[in-house]
Amino acid sequence: MHSAERISFEAILSGLSAAGEATRLRLLALLAEAELTVSELVVILGQSQPRISRHLKLLLEAGLVERHREGAWAFFLIAQTGPLAALARDLVARVAPNDPILSADRSRLAEVRRQRAEQAARYFEAQAINWDELRAMHVPEERVEAAIRETVGTEKIEALLDLGTGTGRMLELLAPLASRAVGVDQSPQMLGLARVRLERAGLRNTQLRQGDLYALPVEPAFYDHVIMHQVLHYLDDPLRALREAGRALRADGRLLIIDFAPHEEESLRTIHAHRRLGFTGEEMAGFMEQAGLECVARRDLAPTPDEGGKLTVSLWLGHHRSARPNDRQGSKTSPAREIA
Repeated sequence: MHSAERISFEAILSGLSAAGEATRLRLLALLAEAELTVSELVVILGQSQPRISRHLKLLLEAGLVERHREGAWAFFLIAQTGPLAALARDLVARVAPNDPILSADRSRLAEVRRQRAEQAARYFEAQAINWDELRAMHVPEERVEAAIRETVGTEKIEALLDLGTGTGRMLELLAPLASRAVGVDQSPQMLGLARVRLERAGLRNTQLRQGDLYALPVEPAFYDHVIMHQVLHYLDDPLRALREAGRALRADGRLLIIDFAPHEEESLRTIHAHRRLGFTGEEMAGFMEQAGLECVARRDLAPTPDEGGKLTVSLWLGHHRSARPNDRQGSKTSPAREIA
């Protein structure tokens, strides 16, 4: 452990004391695998709700686990940040993977995940027609995702934030590049879909949080990449959301926005609740400027001749105006350059 990572004697003693009990060590092992509610942990461990809650409280107070709310639900996860996050993961990693107690817990966890997947599938089936209609209206998703990958690049991401994460596709696409990834969405149903998607992808560096894009439940000035994929057209106040995104962005971080270019498909407003029928480059650059950001690159994915009248999707890349021009790939010219 490097000197910068050293913590106090009292904190380590508190952490070891909290983890040094059978149920609490089992809880740590489970919460290293997945975000879980108290009711799910009750099912997996076969213990009473008050008992599980007491153990979780001790782990929370010691800084070994963290909690976040989604409506009436509270989800728990092994600590992602804080002085004892590494200790918590190291303790779990040192337990034999074939330990019979933990193997039985993992089997019951698999059943909980199966039930989650079934519930998510029912919701997705009910909503699928809406998503299918939307996907059919714009340029192919494969082109959009390829452009996102090219813009983000292959450089390691320390902390990724996906705002309006929806079903979690952007996290599935980009979280493998990140040490830590967080998705925020206001809809518990969407977060349920995202949770199943990320579990199927085997991504353990991701966390989902229910929250308002106008008042983000995340650390300020922490994320080096923030992404907003097909989100702003739903909002009454895109500028306010961009200001919040900028607040979460590290001084040398990058903000990537993907949304529609201007169009005249009124059905998106009347049927799919879009508030905005796309954004011009000048409009988005103005929003960024008012939010203390600079738009440094833009790319328009227009339909090819064989794609007919599909809608154009645009990508805008921004950073804080105070960032040095060469801090990040793709941010060397001003005003916004076209991404090839």
